Amino acid sequence: MNTQTQAGALAGIKVLDLSRILGGPLCGQILGDHGADVLKVEPPQGDDTRAWGPPFKDGVASYYFGLNRNKRIQFLDLSAAEGQQRVRELMGEADVVVENFKVGTMEKWGIGYEQVREQFPRLVWCRVTGFGADGPLGALPGYDAAVQAMAGLMSINGDADGDPLRVGLPVVDMVTGMNAVIGVLLALHERGRSGQGQLVDAALYDSGLSLLHPHAPNWFMSGKIPQRTGNAHPNIYPYDVIHTGGAPIFLAVGNDRQFRLLCDYIGQPAMADDARFATAGQRSVNRAVLKPLLEQAFTQRDGQELADALMAIGVPAAPVLNVEQALHHPHTVHREMVVKMGDYQGLGAPVKLSRTPASYRFAPLAEGKDFM
Repeated sequence: MNTQTQAGALAGIKVLDLSRILGGPLCGQILGDHGADVLKVEPPQGDDTRAWGPPFKDGVASYYFGLNRNKRIQFLDLSAAEGQQRVRELMGEADVVVENFKVGTMEKWGIGYEQVREQFPRLVWCRVTGFGADGPLGALPGYDAAVQAMAGLMSINGDADGDPLRVGLPVVDMVTGMNAVIGVLLALHERGRSGQGQLVDAALYDSGLSLLHPHAPNWFMSGKIPQRTGNAHPNIYPYDVIHTGGAPIFLAVGNDRQFRLLCDYIGQPAMADDARFATAGQRSVNRAVLKPLLEQAFTQRDGQELADALMAIGVPAAPVLNVEQALHHPHTVHREMVVKMGDYQGLGAPVKLSRTPASYRFAPLAEGKDFM
């Protein structure tokens, strides 16, 4: 695990992170993990997520710690003339600005994109919003769960006979932050050709809709409104939580070869030849018959042992772990997905580069008055 300062893929890129809450700060943290010099400007009272607990450490919530590594903090009141002037000075030093204020707020302060672009033509400006700046919902505030509801995600999440459910993590905010990173990198790459910066527009609403695979293509082709299927995949079976004699496992059988391997391993080879289950399409159609047959065959087997054995022969399967078990898993350690710096712990960078890996240089709450 690289906790030392080194030249990452984005070394030399200076990022002014004016964002708060989740999507923007996650974007800034990813850029920082890969070597960018990130200066985060917070209001005098700090980012709202400092209060989003418990748990807390020294009065700051874990939520904040999860999104603000590899940044140095400066406190400015952007509603005041002095703060606006200071931010404009910082923009002159920056390659990238990340912000997620309500549309019109920075313009009201005289430091919006269109107001500074002529002065700083190379600046890549990443704007994270709820719905974009225009259109029927343009400029309205956006929140993860509300967008999950509006983008159709809740309608296909949950048990078939249950209520629509929010995905149990802020998936729209997080994917928007990742899309913002993609946009920033695209704009920086293009700037190398043109010498010009541009506006990167990353909206929660767009990102929420982009997650509708395979439900959107299913609807485009069939015209049938997708329904909730619990843990089961709408197109593939067995791709579901299956009960065993011990802990449940998740099976993710995607093709006929894998299904035959499964049937042979559990001593039910005839099941792979049964016309109801012989092809992926038939298994999906006849899932209500297939699931209890599999669970009956699994009743005398331990879930963890069964999952391990199936994976070893090429059948995708996994035990259903809790968060603590997942973070302590030996492969989590091997993949360096838990970062430790002093008494700070966080999730590691999921993208590994062979020559310029991510590095962890500043734990959250590091203070800094300027770019380095």
